[in-house]
Amino acid sequence: MTSTAQAQKSGAGTAHPDHLGHVIFIAAAAAMGGFLFGYDSSVINGAVEAIRDRYDIGSAALAQVIAIALIGCAIGAATAGRIADRIGRIRCMQISAVLFTISAVGSALPFALYDLAFWRIVGGFAIGMASVIGPAYIAEVAPPAYRGRLGSFQQAAIVIGIAISQLVNWGLLNAAGGDQRGKLMGLEAWQVMLGVMVIPAVLYGLLSFAIPESPRFLISVGKRDRAKEILAEVEGDKIDLDARVTEIENAMKSEHKSTFKDLLGGSFFFKPIVWVGIGLSVFQQFVGINVAFYYSSTLWQSVGVDPTDSFFYSFTTSIINIVGTVIAMIFVDRVGRRPLALIGSVGMVIGLALEAWAFSFDLVDGKLPAAQGWTALIAAHVFVLFFALSWGVVVWVFLGEMFPNRIRAAALGVAASAQWIANWAITASFPSLADWNLSATYVIYTVFAALSIPFVLKYVKETKGKKLEEMG
Repeated sequence: MTSTAQAQKSGAGTAHPDHLGHVIFIAAAAAMGGFLFGYDSSVINGAVEAIRDRYDIGSAALAQVIAIALIGCAIGAATAGRIADRIGRIRCMQISAVLFTISAVGSALPFALYDLAFWRIVGGFAIGMASVIGPAYIAEVAPPAYRGRLGSFQQAAIVIGIAISQLVNWGLLNAAGGDQRGKLMGLEAWQVMLGVMVIPAVLYGLLSFAIPESPRFLISVGKRDRAKEILAEVEGDKIDLDARVTEIENAMKSEHKSTFKDLLGGSFFFKPIVWVGIGLSVFQQFVGINVAFYYSSTLWQSVGVDPTDSFFYSFTTSIINIVGTVIAMIFVDRVGRRPLALIGSVGMVIGLALEAWAFSFDLVDGKLPAAQGWTALIAAHVFVLFFALSWGVVVWVFLGEMFPNRIRAAALGVAASAQWIANWAITASFPSLADWNLSATYVIYTVFAALSIPFVLKYVKETKGKKLEEMG
């Protein structure tokens, strides 16, 4: 029996749960990992200058402390799938929550620079796990009729986490009199900023005890009865539960476990489609988007903006990021992936070029001239908006759809690894590049944004409306 026929027999394709609110709660609880992903990725923004001052380090060493979390991210993302297949999705979430909590406490109370870097790696490992487990779990528990909308919770949670971290940082900085090293609760303000993540980390852990294990995992370990109970809970008890379990079992048996060897071929080591995925990942990062979230406060302070105002601008940038993400979620299935990517690239070129122009002017009394200062601020928001409504979302959609079934898992892993490496390269290089020439740094990002246009036009095929089986 084909999977389509099985789905029709079981009623899964049109299943609607009796308590949709409960299913939404399950997806939102799992997406808390995405919230922590966004929060942890961005919270360091509030501590950059304080870390530089407290430990008296240069830009190169500072960049390594900021970027080193991405090493943990890569390891966590690479190992999360295997861990989840062995001990379950929920246990994996709980491990991630514990690591998040430990990382927050350790980062808030470092003895020296080296152990701060270590706690950053621990937090990065938790981020990597959360970035893989959240979407996978939601896809496995969501009713097919709601999978797309519930799956979008992860990306929404990430951008909300970024915004909340910036808002909390701004509030704490104000409470400390505008000084990142000002005293709060017996600690310096930046330490409190990093320590506050204990709250959402503990909440994530508690929520993981309130949601059920994935039916797919339960079936894989022989717990069919428990899997039926959860399927009835999330898809409704009107479906044929025995047929649904059989459908999942057959799908798991027929899945091809793709390996690295499957990706090899063509004239340049990898198959051409794998290179396209790597290219999408690299371009997404090489436009410099993470500079806006890791270093924005430092950036604005370097051109004369008051520290408190710089934190507020970082928060408004995060709000723009949310707005852009919502726009992308609305239009990605309506206008297609390629058109959104091209629109975003053009908008990013304009925003980045204007920033490069504004930063080319000499500071007057430690500040950019008024016209250039406002241009830089507005252009930064334009850049983030166009990134969020395009590349921030469509790259992940492309990577989930563009590869043939036979190599999808392995190819997605390689492309995601390329993204973490590119992220690390930009994050680690920005402080030194900015010290060298801030305007030229933004010219480099502008060039990559411009190059993404012919790349999409020539190599990236539209995936909107196509079945996954048609990809190749």
